[in-house]
Amino acid sequence: MALSLTEQCALITGASSGIGTSCARLFAQAGARLILAARRKEKLQALADELQKHYQTETLLLCIDVQDRQAVMTAMEGLPEKWKTIDILINNAGLSRGLEKQYESPIQDWEEMIDTNIKGLLYVTRAVVPGMVTRGQGHVVNIGSIAARQTYMGGSVYCATKAAVKSLSEGLKIDLLGTPVRVTNIEPGLVETEFSNVRFRGDDDKANSVYTGMTPLTPDDIADTILFSVTRPAHVNISEIFVMPTDQSSVTHVHRSSV
Repeated sequence: MALSLTEQCALITGASSGIGTSCARLFAQAGARLILAARRKEKLQALADELQKHYQTETLLLCIDVQDRQAVMTAMEGLPEKWKTIDILINNAGLSRGLEKQYESPIQDWEEMIDTNIKGLLYVTRAVVPGMVTRGQGHVVNIGSIAARQTYMGGSVYCATKAAVKSLSEGLKIDLLGTPVRVTNIEPGLVETEFSNVRFRGDDDKANSVYTGMTPLTPDDIADTILFSVTRPAHVNISEIFVMPTDQSSVTHVHRSSV
């Protein structure tokens, strides 16, 4: 029997767009209370207003950058009492920068990817999981990538960060053995979000070319897989979901229509 999310509290990082926003909408529809974390306060507020209007969802907004360890710790320690019990953590915040060769890429790009995709995920996990263990209930969902499995030209550092997410997910599950806390790693292929706009720093032509002639996954597709994972019976742990568009077979094998 599927678990109910009614009154469960879910913390979603990177909630202001893409997969994070889709998760917020789907989880709100399922009855969860939501802690929405991202850097863009105005987008968080607009999302919270939407969820309140359509689903009467209780939300708490955290305007933080997961790269900032002190900001993460301060935010988690300062949660109001009713929000301290986090049942589901969705580590969605992540980014990529550029497609330059490893030996030519700006070091700042490396720093942003490593600090967000690895260290940011660790900071939030470290702040939340001990409470889950103490309460004997919880589920951590990490958003990985096909890039964890297949390295591509110009993407080696990004791929390395997502390989780290895969290892951190597996390692966390091992460390949690003997507790009821579950861990899931979601590894999507091409998903049409702001990801490519961020990678190419707002160059819409470059970003749009990533999805030209093919049908990519949508953020809703990934949110749906996450919802499935967290609503399985308590004795079932979906450790990993590797999901690609039908038009994609690997990082470098993508069918593109000429029409």
